[in-house]
This record gives sequence, C-alpha cells and structure tokens, in this order.
Amino acid sequence: MEEKQWHEDQEMTLVEHLNELRKRLIIVAVALIAFFVLGFVFVQDLYRWIVEDLDVKLTILGPTDILWVYFMLAGVFAITLTIPVFVWQTWLFVKPALTPKERKITLSYIPATFILFVLGLCFGYFVVLPIVFRFLVGLGDGMFATMFTTEKYFRFVLHMTLPFAVLFELPVIVMFLTSIGLINPYALQKVRKYAYFVLIVVAVSITPPDFISDFLVTIPLLLLYEISISISKFVYKKRENNT
Repeated sequence: MEEKQWHEDQEMTLVEHLNELRKRLIIVAVALIAFFVLGFVFVQDLYRWIVEDLDVKLTILGPTDILWVYFMLAGVFAITLTIPVFVWQTWLFVKPALTPKERKITLSYIPATFILFVLGLCFGYFVVLPIVFRFLVGLGDGMFATMFTTEKYFRFVLHMTLPFAVLFELPVIVMFLTSIGLINPYALQKVRKYAYFVLIVVAVSITPPDFISDFLVTIPLLLLYEISISISKFVYKKRENNT
C-alpha cells in the first residue's frame, strides 16, 4: 500500500511541483513573519535577559540604534523558531520523491536540526562569548574609559554565537548528504586532516590569542567532526544493507 502511494506521489507535473514549492515558501514566510512579530512583542524581556549579567551599562548614539536592537533581537528569535518549520516544509516538498523508508529516516532531521542550532547558540553564548569578552575588556583595563554602544555589543554577540549555531548543524548535514549518496564516511576520513586544519583556523580566528580559549573552542568543533563521521558510517551501512 505504501509503495503504491509512493509511485502515485511521484507522478507530478512540473507545474504542480512549482505550485507546491510556492506553497511551502509561503508557509515558511508566514511563520517567519509571525515569529518576528512575537519576538518584537517580547524584545524587552529578551534584552533584559541578555544584559542582566553584563557589568557595564550599554549606551546608544541615536534613536535608530534602539530600532536596530529591536529588529536584531526579533530577527534572531524568528529565525531560530522558523528553522523547524522550514525543515518540515522542505521535508513535505521532497517527500513524494522518497521511499517510505527514506521518509521515516529523514523525518528525524527536523528535531535534530533545531536542537543542534540551539545548542550551537548556547555554546557560543555561554562558553565562547564570556571568554572572548573578558579577554578583550582586560586588554584595555586601566587604559581607557570603557563605554559600549548597544549596537556594537549586540553585533559582537551575533558574531560569537551565530557561527557556532551554523557549525553545529554539521552532523545533520553529513547525515543527509550520506543518505542521498553524495558523501561517505571514507571520504570524510580521507580529508580529516584538512577538515581539522580548517576547524582549528576557525577556532583560533574567533577566540583570543591564548591557549585555553583556543582549546575550549577547538575541541568541541573537532568532536563535532568525529561525531559526523560516526553518523555517516551508521547511515552508510544502513544504506548499503538496503540496496
């Protein structure tokens, strides 16, 4: 019965595919706007939560800075909550081309994508951000009158968090690319030393020039790569057994 339904789903014209794609994009756009409005409503609560442990008072240079902070916080809030909606709509779009088994497997990507994105944000915010912030402020201790504008501080927070949110998606991306046959664990193992080099460069580039900071950021990134290889092996073996 499932196989019959699968073959029926595959028989879609190009126009039907385009209409389906438009439908999915509209749903994602509506969700993004709705979450943005919701984030705008609670932006003051988000702001207080972010700055509650900050030892310095943030300042603004003009009225537009306030608006920028509102849009930035609401935007990050909206993007984070829209991710599962986007992945779900993507899955519904490609669903007709998948076998029943592939549908069940790829369905697990939806919660995993959201969880890893949030974990990446948390790692950047609670681990990397305090280390880098203390180091940079310490460089000017006793030399300058410290004053941070709200815009520059929040840009700094974005630079310390969003890259990790993206990097933490690596296991899910590897899992998906392995499941469709674009990569395999052996290729990942072959380029391991080059991948390590790139990840180390990334870690060193976004952290202060001291060993402890580099170590705290590099190790999780390397572990992510090894986890990705293990996941790729698991998916690859299951794919080979099913063929």
